Amino acid sequence: LFKVIENKYIDRSKKPYIELYSRPFIESFEETPMLVAVLTYMGYGILTIFGYLRDFMREWKIEKCHIAREREEQKDFVSLYQDFENFYTRNLYMRIRDSWNRPICSVPGATFDLVERSSNDYNWTFEYTGRVVKDVINLGSYNYLGFAENTGACATAAGEVTVKFGVGVASTRQEMGNLDKHEELEKLAASFLGVESAMAFGMGFATNSMNIPALAGKGCLILSDELNHASLVLGARLSGSTIRVFKHNNMQSLEKLLRDAIAHGQPRTHRPWKKILILVEGIYSMEGSIIRLPEVIALKKKYKAYLYLDEAHSIGALGPNGRGVVEYFGLDPKDVDVMMGTFTKSFGAAGGYIGGRKDLIDYLRTHSHSAIYATSMSLPVVEQIITSMKCIMGKDGTTIGRSRIQRLAENTVYFRRRLREMGFIIYGNNDSPVVPMMLYMPAKIGAFGREMLKRNIGVVVVGFPATPIIESRARFCISAAHTKEMLDRVTTRFLATASTSNHLDHFKAALYPFY
Repeated sequence: LFKVIENKYIDRSKKPYIELYSRPFIESFEETPMLVAVLTYMGYGILTIFGYLRDFMREWKIEKCHIAREREEQKDFVSLYQDFENFYTRNLYMRIRDSWNRPICSVPGATFDLVERSSNDYNWTFEYTGRVVKDVINLGSYNYLGFAENTGACATAAGEVTVKFGVGVASTRQEMGNLDKHEELEKLAASFLGVESAMAFGMGFATNSMNIPALAGKGCLILSDELNHASLVLGARLSGSTIRVFKHNNMQSLEKLLRDAIAHGQPRTHRPWKKILILVEGIYSMEGSIIRLPEVIALKKKYKAYLYLDEAHSIGALGPNGRGVVEYFGLDPKDVDVMMGTFTKSFGAAGGYIGGRKDLIDYLRTHSHSAIYATSMSLPVVEQIITSMKCIMGKDGTTIGRSRIQRLAENTVYFRRRLREMGFIIYGNNDSPVVPMMLYMPAKIGAFGREMLKRNIGVVVVGFPATPIIESRARFCISAAHTKEMLDRVTTRFLATASTSNHLDHFKAALYPFY
Protein backbone atom coordinates (compact mmCIF):
# COMPACT_ATOMS: atom_id res chain seq x y z
CA LEU A 1 0.00 0.00 0.00
CA PHE A 2 1.29 3.42 -0.99
CA LYS A 3 -0.59 6.60 -0.23
CA VAL A 4 0.66 8.92 -2.98
CA ILE A 5 0.31 12.64 -2.34
CA GLU A 6 0.60 15.21 -5.14
CA ASN A 7 4.28 15.83 -4.39
CA LYS A 8 4.94 12.08 -4.73
CA TYR A 9 5.56 11.65 -1.01
CA ILE A 10 5.25 7.98 -0.01
CA ASP A 11 4.03 7.22 3.48
CA ARG A 12 6.38 4.49 4.71
CA SER A 13 4.37 4.03 7.90
CA LYS A 14 1.87 1.94 5.92
CA LYS A 15 4.54 -0.59 4.90
CA PRO A 16 3.50 -3.31 7.40
CA TYR A 17 0.11 -3.49 5.69
CA ILE A 18 1.32 -3.76 2.09
CA GLU A 19 0.71 -7.52 1.99
CA LEU A 20 -3.01 -6.93 2.73
CA TYR A 21 -3.59 -5.27 -0.66
CA SER A 22 -3.87 -7.09 -3.95
CA ARG A 23 -4.01 -3.88 -6.05
CA PRO A 24 -2.53 -0.36 -6.00
CA PHE A 25 -4.27 2.00 -3.59
CA ILE A 26 -3.64 5.60 -4.63
CA GLU A 27 -5.27 8.61 -2.98
CA SER A 28 -4.51 12.30 -3.38
CA PHE A 29 -4.96 14.96 -0.69
CA GLU A 30 -2.86 18.03 -1.39
CA GLU A 31 -2.36 20.33 1.55
CA THR A 32 -3.88 23.79 1.20
CA PRO A 33 -1.14 26.20 -0.05
CA MET A 34 -0.23 28.82 2.55
CA LEU A 35 -1.10 31.79 0.31
CA VAL A 36 -4.48 30.29 -0.52
CA ALA A 37 -5.19 29.62 3.17
CA VAL A 38 -4.31 33.20 4.12
CA LEU A 39 -6.47 34.68 1.35
CA THR A 40 -9.34 32.35 2.27
CA TYR A 41 -9.25 33.45 5.90
CA MET A 42 -9.04 37.04 4.66
CA GLY A 43 -12.17 36.49 2.56
CA TYR A 44 -14.12 35.13 5.53
CA GLY A 45 -12.80 37.98 7.66
CA ILE A 46 -14.04 40.59 5.19
CA LEU A 47 -17.44 38.87 4.96
CA THR A 48 -17.68 38.82 8.76
CA ILE A 49 -16.83 42.52 9.07
CA PHE A 50 -19.43 43.44 6.48
CA GLY A 51 -21.90 41.15 8.23
CA TYR A 52 -21.54 43.03 11.51
CA LEU A 53 -21.80 46.31 9.61
CA ARG A 54 -25.07 45.18 8.02
CA ASP A 55 -26.39 44.00 11.39
CA PHE A 56 -25.64 47.46 12.77
CA MET A 57 -27.49 49.03 9.84
CA ARG A 58 -30.46 46.72 10.42
CA GLU A 59 -30.56 47.70 14.07
CA TRP A 60 -30.85 51.36 13.10
CA LYS A 61 -33.37 50.65 10.34
CA ILE A 62 -30.88 51.70 7.65
CA GLU A 63 -30.54 48.29 6.00
CA LYS A 64 -33.32 47.85 3.45
CA CYS A 65 -33.52 44.07 3.72
CA HIS A 66 -35.43 43.64 6.98
CA ILE A 67 -36.39 40.04 6.29
CA ALA A 68 -33.15 39.01 8.00
CA ARG A 69 -34.52 40.10 11.39
CA GLU A 70 -37.07 38.51 13.67
CA ARG A 71 -40.44 40.24 13.72
CA GLU A 72 -41.03 42.82 16.43
CA GLU A 73 -43.68 40.68 18.15
CA GLN A 74 -41.16 37.83 18.46
CA LYS A 75 -38.45 39.77 20.26
CA ASP A 76 -39.37 38.33 23.69
CA PHE A 77 -39.32 34.71 22.49
CA VAL A 78 -36.38 32.40 23.07
CA SER A 79 -33.96 32.54 20.13
CA LEU A 80 -34.31 29.65 17.71
CA TYR A 81 -30.63 29.61 16.81
CA GLN A 82 -27.32 30.32 18.43
CA ASP A 83 -26.11 33.84 17.76
CA PHE A 84 -23.19 32.96 15.47
CA GLU A 85 -25.18 30.31 13.59
CA ASN A 86 -27.86 32.88 12.82
CA PHE A 87 -25.21 35.45 11.93
CA TYR A 88 -23.54 33.02 9.51
CA THR A 89 -26.85 32.16 7.87
CA ARG A 90 -28.07 35.69 7.25
CA ASN A 91 -24.76 37.32 6.32
CA LEU A 92 -22.66 34.64 4.62
CA TYR A 93 -24.89 31.76 3.50
CA MET A 94 -27.56 34.08 2.08
CA ARG A 95 -25.07 35.62 -0.34
CA ILE A 96 -24.71 32.30 -2.16
CA ARG A 97 -28.01 30.58 -1.27
CA ASP A 98 -28.97 30.55 -4.96
CA SER A 99 -26.34 27.83 -5.48
CA TRP A 100 -28.46 25.25 -3.61
CA ASN A 101 -31.98 23.81 -3.69
CA ARG A 102 -32.38 24.48 -7.38
CA PRO A 103 -35.61 22.83 -8.61
CA ILE A 104 -35.38 20.43 -11.56
CA CYS A 105 -38.29 19.23 -13.69
CA SER A 106 -37.04 16.08 -15.39
CA VAL A 107 -35.38 12.74 -14.73
CA PRO A 108 -31.98 13.33 -13.01
CA GLY A 109 -30.06 11.39 -15.66
CA ALA A 110 -26.92 12.40 -17.52
CA THR A 111 -28.71 15.69 -18.24
CA PHE A 112 -31.74 17.35 -16.67
CA ASP A 113 -34.04 20.34 -17.12
CA LEU A 114 -33.82 23.13 -14.55
CA VAL A 115 -36.55 25.56 -13.49
CA GLU A 116 -35.07 29.07 -13.65
CA ARG A 117 -35.62 31.35 -10.67
CA SER A 118 -34.55 34.82 -9.56
CA SER A 119 -34.45 36.81 -6.32
CA ASN A 120 -35.15 40.46 -5.64
CA ASP A 121 -34.33 40.40 -1.93
CA TYR A 122 -30.78 39.06 -1.73
CA ASN A 123 -31.67 35.36 -1.96
CA TRP A 124 -34.14 35.37 0.92
CA THR A 125 -36.99 34.43 -1.40
CA PHE A 126 -37.12 33.26 -5.02
CA GLU A 127 -39.57 33.73 -7.86
CA TYR A 128 -39.88 31.46 -10.88
CA THR A 129 -39.26 33.22 -14.18
CA GLY A 130 -41.32 30.72 -16.19
CA ARG A 131 -38.25 29.66 -18.17
CA VAL A 132 -36.82 26.13 -18.19
CA VAL A 133 -33.10 25.59 -18.81
CA LYS A 134 -32.87 22.49 -20.99
CA ASP A 135 -30.24 19.75 -21.13
CA VAL A 136 -28.04 20.80 -18.20
CA ILE A 137 -25.21 18.28 -17.79
CA ASN A 138 -25.77 16.60 -14.43
CA LEU A 139 -22.63 16.33 -12.30
CA GLY A 140 -24.42 16.42 -8.96
CA SER A 141 -26.75 13.40 -8.70
CA TYR A 142 -25.62 10.08 -7.22
CA ASN A 143 -26.78 8.29 -10.37
CA TYR A 144 -23.64 6.16 -10.57
CA LEU A 145 -24.94 3.40 -12.85
CA GLY A 146 -27.53 5.49 -14.69
CA PHE A 147 -30.60 3.64 -13.40
CA ALA A 148 -32.38 6.91 -12.57
CA GLU A 149 -34.28 6.89 -15.86
CA ASN A 150 -37.86 6.93 -17.16
CA THR A 151 -37.35 4.43 -19.98
CA GLY A 152 -36.01 0.89 -20.07
CA ALA A 153 -36.58 -2.29 -18.09
CA CYS A 154 -36.61 -0.66 -14.62
CA ALA A 155 -39.18 2.00 -15.49
CA THR A 156 -41.37 -0.54 -17.28
CA ALA A 157 -41.28 -3.01 -14.37
CA ALA A 158 -41.99 -0.29 -11.81
CA GLY A 159 -44.94 0.91 -13.89
CA GLU A 160 -46.43 -2.57 -14.10
CA VAL A 161 -46.10 -3.09 -10.35
CA THR A 162 -47.75 0.29 -9.72
CA VAL A 163 -50.76 -0.80 -11.75
CA LYS A 164 -50.96 -4.14 -9.94
CA PHE A 165 -50.18 -3.17 -6.32
CA GLY A 166 -50.60 0.60 -6.20
CA VAL A 167 -48.11 2.99 -4.62
CA GLY A 168 -48.67 2.88 -0.86
CA VAL A 169 -48.54 -0.10 1.51
CA ALA A 170 -50.22 1.66 4.46
CA SER A 171 -48.80 -0.63 7.12
CA THR A 172 -45.60 -1.79 8.78
CA ARG A 173 -43.79 -5.01 7.92
CA GLN A 174 -44.89 -6.62 11.21
CA GLU A 175 -48.56 -5.95 10.60
CA MET A 176 -50.13 -6.00 7.11
CA GLY A 177 -47.27 -4.53 5.11
CA ASN A 178 -45.10 -7.58 4.42
CA LEU A 179 -45.54 -8.46 0.75
CA ASP A 180 -43.92 -11.15 -1.35
CA LYS A 181 -41.98 -8.45 -3.22
CA HIS A 182 -40.30 -7.32 0.00
CA GLU A 183 -39.12 -10.85 0.74
CA GLU A 184 -37.94 -11.31 -2.86
CA LEU A 185 -35.89 -8.11 -2.55
CA GLU A 186 -34.25 -9.22 0.68
CA LYS A 187 -33.32 -12.66 -0.66
CA LEU A 188 -31.89 -11.06 -3.79
CA ALA A 189 -29.93 -8.50 -1.76
CA ALA A 190 -28.44 -11.22 0.45
CA SER A 191 -27.35 -13.14 -2.65
CA PHE A 192 -25.88 -9.99 -4.19
CA LEU A 193 -23.93 -9.12 -1.04
CA GLY A 194 -22.77 -12.68 -0.39
CA VAL A 195 -24.25 -12.81 3.13
CA GLU A 196 -26.66 -15.14 4.93
CA SER A 197 -29.53 -12.70 5.22
CA ALA A 198 -30.53 -9.10 4.51
CA MET A 199 -33.24 -6.65 5.50
CA ALA A 200 -34.59 -3.65 3.56
CA PHE A 201 -35.71 -0.31 4.98
CA GLY A 202 -37.68 2.54 3.44
CA MET A 203 -35.15 5.29 4.18
CA GLY A 204 -31.37 5.24 3.85
CA PHE A 205 -30.73 7.80 6.60
CA ALA A 206 -32.94 5.90 9.05
CA THR A 207 -31.16 2.64 8.19
CA ASN A 208 -28.17 4.02 10.08
CA SER A 209 -29.77 6.29 12.65
CA MET A 210 -32.39 3.76 13.79
CA ASN A 211 -30.38 0.52 13.63
CA ILE A 212 -27.14 1.50 15.35
CA PRO A 213 -29.06 2.10 18.62
CA ALA A 214 -30.35 -1.48 18.33
CA LEU A 215 -26.79 -2.81 18.02
CA ALA A 216 -25.02 -0.81 20.73
CA GLY A 217 -25.98 0.83 24.00
CA LYS A 218 -24.75 1.84 27.42
CA GLY A 219 -21.47 0.16 28.27
CA CYS A 220 -20.51 -0.15 24.61
CA LEU A 221 -17.80 1.78 22.78
CA ILE A 222 -18.23 3.16 19.26
CA LEU A 223 -15.13 4.15 17.29
CA SER A 224 -16.19 6.49 14.48
CA ASP A 225 -14.23 7.98 11.59
CA GLU A 226 -14.14 11.77 11.93
CA LEU A 227 -15.71 12.22 8.48
CA ASN A 228 -18.58 9.76 8.89
CA HIS A 229 -22.00 10.75 7.54
CA ALA A 230 -24.52 12.54 9.77
CA SER A 231 -26.73 9.43 9.85
CA LEU A 232 -23.92 7.40 11.42
CA VAL A 233 -23.16 10.19 13.88
CA LEU A 234 -26.82 10.48 14.87
CA GLY A 235 -27.19 6.71 15.25
CA ALA A 236 -24.12 6.58 17.48
CA ARG A 237 -25.42 9.41 19.67
CA LEU A 238 -28.91 7.90 19.99
CA SER A 239 -27.42 4.58 21.08
CA GLY A 240 -26.15 6.02 24.37
CA SER A 241 -22.76 4.40 23.80
CA THR A 242 -19.44 6.06 24.52
CA ILE A 243 -18.15 7.56 21.28
CA ARG A 244 -14.53 8.15 20.35
CA VAL A 245 -13.43 9.57 17.02
CA PHE A 246 -10.35 8.57 15.04
CA LYS A 247 -8.65 10.53 12.28
CA HIS A 248 -10.00 9.97 8.80
CA ASN A 249 -8.80 6.69 7.31
CA ASN A 250 -5.87 6.71 9.74
CA MET A 251 -5.16 3.20 10.97
CA GLN A 252 -2.58 4.33 13.53
CA SER A 253 -5.22 6.53 15.17
CA LEU A 254 -7.78 3.70 15.12
CA GLU A 255 -5.35 1.15 16.55
CA LYS A 256 -4.38 3.51 19.37
CA LEU A 257 -8.03 3.90 20.36
CA LEU A 258 -8.57 0.14 20.20
CA ARG A 259 -5.47 -0.56 22.28
CA ASP A 260 -6.42 2.03 24.90
CA ALA A 261 -9.99 0.70 25.04
CA ILE A 262 -8.76 -2.83 25.71
CA ALA A 263 -6.15 -1.71 28.23
CA HIS A 264 -8.23 0.74 30.27
CA GLY A 265 -11.81 -0.42 29.79
CA GLN A 266 -14.73 1.79 30.75
CA PRO A 267 -14.17 5.14 32.50
CA ARG A 268 -14.05 5.07 36.33
CA THR A 269 -14.97 1.36 36.72
CA HIS A 270 -12.38 0.06 34.21
CA ARG A 271 -14.68 -2.82 33.41
CA PRO A 272 -14.29 -4.32 29.94
CA TRP A 273 -16.48 -2.78 27.25
CA LYS A 274 -19.54 -4.86 26.48
CA LYS A 275 -18.92 -4.31 22.79
CA ILE A 276 -16.57 -2.27 20.59
CA LEU A 277 -18.13 -1.22 17.28
CA ILE A 278 -16.12 0.41 14.47
CA LEU A 279 -18.14 2.68 12.14
CA VAL A 280 -16.73 3.41 8.67
CA GLU A 281 -17.95 4.21 5.17
CA GLY A 282 -17.01 2.60 1.86
CA ILE A 283 -16.62 5.84 -0.09
CA TYR A 284 -16.64 9.15 1.77
CA SER A 285 -18.98 11.45 -0.10
CA MET A 286 -17.15 14.73 0.56
CA GLU A 287 -13.56 13.48 0.24
CA GLY A 288 -13.86 10.90 -2.53
CA SER A 289 -11.68 8.59 -0.44
CA ILE A 290 -12.10 4.82 -0.07
CA ILE A 291 -11.88 3.13 3.30
CA ARG A 292 -8.72 1.12 3.94
CA LEU A 293 -10.87 -1.91 4.52
CA PRO A 294 -8.14 -4.62 4.59
CA GLU A 295 -6.42 -2.77 7.44
CA VAL A 296 -9.66 -2.11 9.31
CA ILE A 297 -10.57 -5.80 9.14
CA ALA A 298 -7.08 -6.77 10.31
CA LEU A 299 -7.41 -4.45 13.33
CA LYS A 300 -10.95 -5.60 14.02
CA LYS A 301 -9.81 -9.23 14.17
CA LYS A 302 -6.73 -8.40 16.22
CA TYR A 303 -8.69 -6.58 18.95
CA LYS A 304 -11.92 -8.64 18.74
CA ALA A 305 -14.10 -5.66 17.74
CA TYR A 306 -17.16 -5.49 15.48
CA LEU A 307 -17.26 -3.70 12.13
CA TYR A 308 -20.18 -1.67 10.75
CA LEU A 309 -19.59 -0.75 7.08
CA ASP A 310 -21.74 1.90 5.37
CA GLU A 311 -21.65 1.27 1.61
CA ALA A 312 -24.10 4.00 0.59
CA HIS A 313 -21.80 5.35 -2.13
CA SER A 314 -19.67 2.27 -2.85
CA ILE A 315 -22.30 -0.43 -3.49
CA GLY A 316 -22.76 -0.73 -7.24
CA ALA A 317 -19.98 1.80 -7.87
CA LEU A 318 -16.94 -0.30 -6.88
CA GLY A 319 -15.80 -3.80 -7.67
CA PRO A 320 -15.75 -5.66 -10.99
CA ASN A 321 -19.32 -6.85 -10.37
CA GLY A 322 -20.56 -3.78 -8.51
CA ARG A 323 -20.63 -5.52 -5.13
CA GLY A 324 -18.93 -2.63 -3.36
CA VAL A 325 -15.74 -2.02 -1.45
CA VAL A 326 -15.55 -5.59 -0.10
CA GLU A 327 -15.34 -6.97 -3.63
CA TYR A 328 -13.08 -4.09 -4.68
CA PHE A 329 -10.42 -5.33 -2.26
CA GLY A 330 -11.18 -9.03 -2.87
CA LEU A 331 -12.25 -9.62 0.74
CA ASP A 332 -14.69 -12.06 2.33
CA PRO A 333 -18.09 -10.46 3.16
CA LYS A 334 -18.19 -12.59 6.33
CA ASP A 335 -15.35 -10.48 7.74
CA VAL A 336 -17.73 -7.50 7.90
CA ASP A 337 -20.17 -7.94 10.77
CA VAL A 338 -22.78 -5.42 9.59
CA MET A 339 -22.99 -4.51 5.90
CA MET A 340 -25.16 -1.45 5.37
CA GLY A 341 -25.94 0.34 2.13
CA THR A 342 -28.57 2.39 0.35
CA PHE A 343 -30.66 1.90 -2.77
CA THR A 344 -30.71 5.63 -3.48
CA LYS A 345 -27.52 5.88 -5.52
CA SER A 346 -26.49 3.07 -7.85
CA PHE A 347 -29.97 1.51 -7.95
CA GLY A 348 -31.84 4.74 -8.76
CA ALA A 349 -34.46 4.13 -6.07
CA ALA A 350 -34.91 4.83 -2.34
CA GLY A 351 -34.30 3.11 0.99
CA GLY A 352 -31.48 1.11 2.49
CA TYR A 353 -30.46 -2.37 3.62
CA ILE A 354 -28.49 -4.20 6.27
CA GLY A 355 -26.87 -7.54 5.52
CA GLY A 356 -25.02 -10.05 7.66
CA ARG A 357 -25.52 -13.26 9.60
CA LYS A 358 -29.06 -14.59 9.88
CA ASP A 359 -29.18 -14.24 13.67
CA LEU A 360 -28.19 -10.56 13.33
CA ILE A 361 -30.98 -9.84 10.84
CA ASP A 362 -33.54 -11.80 12.90
CA TYR A 363 -32.55 -9.71 15.92
CA LEU A 364 -33.01 -6.44 13.99
CA ARG A 365 -36.45 -7.48 12.76
CA THR A 366 -37.69 -7.40 16.34
CA HIS A 367 -35.51 -4.65 17.84
CA SER A 368 -35.00 -2.03 15.12
CA HIS A 369 -37.27 1.02 15.30
CA SER A 370 -37.18 1.23 11.49
CA ALA A 371 -38.45 -2.33 11.24
CA ILE A 372 -41.17 -2.07 13.88
CA TYR A 373 -42.63 1.40 13.43
CA ALA A 374 -41.86 2.52 9.86
CA THR A 375 -44.26 1.95 6.98
CA SER A 376 -43.14 -0.67 4.47
CA MET A 377 -41.26 0.31 1.35
CA SER A 378 -43.43 1.31 -1.61
CA LEU A 379 -43.81 -1.55 -4.13
CA PRO A 380 -42.80 0.43 -7.26
CA VAL A 381 -39.58 1.37 -5.44
CA VAL A 382 -39.03 -2.28 -4.48
CA GLU A 383 -39.47 -3.34 -8.11
CA GLN A 384 -37.03 -0.65 -9.29
CA ILE A 385 -34.42 -2.08 -6.92
CA ILE A 386 -35.10 -5.71 -7.87
CA THR A 387 -34.90 -5.00 -11.60
CA SER A 388 -31.74 -2.88 -11.39
CA MET A 389 -30.05 -5.39 -9.06
CA LYS A 390 -30.84 -8.27 -11.40
CA CYS A 391 -29.43 -6.20 -14.23
CA ILE A 392 -26.20 -5.60 -12.28
CA MET A 393 -25.95 -9.31 -11.43
CA GLY A 394 -26.64 -10.34 -15.04
CA LYS A 395 -29.78 -12.23 -14.04
CA ASP A 396 -31.79 -10.36 -16.67
CA GLY A 397 -29.96 -12.28 -19.40
CA THR A 398 -28.05 -9.22 -20.65
CA THR A 399 -24.65 -7.63 -20.11
CA ILE A 400 -26.11 -4.15 -19.54
CA GLY A 401 -25.19 -4.16 -15.86
CA ARG A 402 -21.62 -5.27 -16.43
CA SER A 403 -21.12 -2.71 -19.21
CA ARG A 404 -22.43 0.10 -16.98
CA ILE A 405 -20.06 -0.85 -14.16
CA GLN A 406 -17.17 -0.85 -16.61
CA ARG A 407 -18.23 2.47 -18.16
CA LEU A 408 -18.46 4.10 -14.74
CA ALA A 409 -14.92 2.97 -13.91
CA GLU A 410 -13.62 4.26 -17.24
CA ASN A 411 -15.42 7.61 -16.88
CA THR A 412 -14.07 8.02 -13.35
CA VAL A 413 -10.45 7.42 -14.31
CA TYR A 414 -10.77 9.60 -17.44
CA PHE A 415 -12.41 12.56 -15.69
CA ARG A 416 -9.94 12.54 -12.80
CA ARG A 417 -6.99 12.36 -15.20
CA ARG A 418 -8.31 15.25 -17.31
CA LEU A 419 -8.76 17.49 -14.26
CA ARG A 420 -5.23 16.75 -13.05
CA GLU A 421 -3.78 17.44 -16.49
CA MET A 422 -5.53 20.81 -16.48
CA GLY A 423 -3.92 21.71 -13.15
CA PHE A 424 -6.92 21.44 -10.83
CA ILE A 425 -6.48 20.17 -7.29
CA ILE A 426 -8.73 17.18 -6.70
CA TYR A 427 -9.12 14.91 -3.70
CA GLY A 428 -9.79 11.24 -3.23
CA ASN A 429 -9.04 7.84 -4.63
CA ASN A 430 -8.36 7.26 -8.33
CA ASP A 431 -11.26 4.79 -8.52
CA SER A 432 -13.82 6.87 -6.64
CA PRO A 433 -16.68 8.31 -8.75
CA VAL A 434 -17.00 11.11 -6.17
CA VAL A 435 -14.57 13.79 -7.36
CA PRO A 436 -14.03 16.84 -5.10
CA MET A 437 -12.31 19.78 -6.84
CA MET A 438 -10.92 22.38 -4.47
CA LEU A 439 -12.14 25.99 -4.68
CA TYR A 440 -10.96 27.24 -1.26
CA MET A 441 -12.26 30.84 -1.44
CA PRO A 442 -15.74 31.60 -0.08
CA ALA A 443 -16.43 33.83 -3.08
CA LYS A 444 -15.58 31.07 -5.51
CA ILE A 445 -18.32 28.82 -4.08
CA GLY A 446 -21.15 30.90 -5.48
CA ALA A 447 -19.24 32.19 -8.49
CA PHE A 448 -18.27 28.72 -9.70
CA GLY A 449 -21.78 27.32 -9.33
CA ARG A 450 -23.35 30.27 -11.17
CA GLU A 451 -20.79 30.34 -13.97
CA MET A 452 -21.09 26.62 -14.58
CA LEU A 453 -24.87 26.89 -14.78
CA LYS A 454 -24.49 29.64 -17.38
CA ARG A 455 -22.57 27.04 -19.40
CA ASN A 456 -25.35 24.46 -18.92
CA ILE A 457 -23.47 22.40 -16.33
CA GLY A 458 -25.09 21.56 -13.00
CA VAL A 459 -22.62 21.12 -10.15
CA VAL A 460 -22.75 20.83 -6.35
CA VAL A 461 -20.62 23.35 -4.45
CA VAL A 462 -19.81 22.79 -0.78
CA GLY A 463 -18.42 25.09 1.91
CA PHE A 464 -18.18 25.58 5.66
CA PRO A 465 -19.59 24.07 7.87
CA ALA A 466 -19.95 20.98 5.63
CA THR A 467 -16.19 21.18 5.00
CA PRO A 468 -13.25 22.72 6.89
CA ILE A 469 -13.33 26.49 6.55
CA ILE A 470 -10.37 26.64 4.14
CA GLU A 471 -11.37 23.62 2.04
CA SER A 472 -14.46 24.72 0.10
CA ARG A 473 -14.95 22.62 -3.00
CA ALA A 474 -17.07 21.58 -5.94
CA ARG A 475 -18.13 17.93 -5.77
CA PHE A 476 -18.73 16.02 -8.98
CA CYS A 477 -20.48 12.65 -9.14
CA ILE A 478 -19.59 10.67 -12.26
CA SER A 479 -22.17 8.40 -13.86
CA ALA A 480 -22.13 5.54 -16.34
CA ALA A 481 -24.73 7.58 -18.24
CA HIS A 482 -22.16 10.26 -19.04
CA THR A 483 -20.53 10.06 -22.44
CA LYS A 484 -16.91 10.97 -23.14
CA GLU A 485 -18.14 13.94 -25.17
CA MET A 486 -20.08 15.24 -22.14
CA LEU A 487 -17.04 14.96 -19.89
CA ASP A 488 -14.86 16.68 -22.49
CA ARG A 489 -17.40 19.50 -22.77
CA VAL A 490 -17.36 19.90 -18.99
CA THR A 491 -13.59 20.00 -18.62
CA THR A 492 -13.25 22.44 -21.54
CA ARG A 493 -15.68 24.85 -19.90
CA PHE A 494 -13.91 24.55 -16.55
CA LEU A 495 -11.00 26.53 -17.93
CA ALA A 496 -13.19 29.56 -18.41
CA THR A 497 -14.69 29.27 -14.93
CA ALA A 498 -12.01 28.53 -12.34
CA SER A 499 -8.26 28.45 -11.94
CA THR A 500 -6.16 26.87 -9.19
CA SER A 501 -2.75 28.01 -10.27
CA ASN A 502 -3.04 31.77 -10.89
CA HIS A 503 -2.34 33.74 -7.71
CA LEU A 504 -4.00 36.84 -9.19
CA ASP A 505 -7.26 34.89 -9.41
CA HIS A 506 -6.91 33.98 -5.72
CA PHE A 507 -6.41 37.64 -4.83
CA LYS A 508 -9.44 38.71 -6.88
CA ALA A 509 -11.53 36.01 -5.25
CA ALA A 510 -10.49 37.19 -1.79
CA LEU A 511 -11.60 40.74 -2.63
CA TYR A 512 -14.86 39.55 -4.20
CA PRO A 513 -16.92 40.03 -0.99
CA PHE A 514 -16.39 43.83 -1.22
CA TYR A 515 -18.76 43.94 -4.16
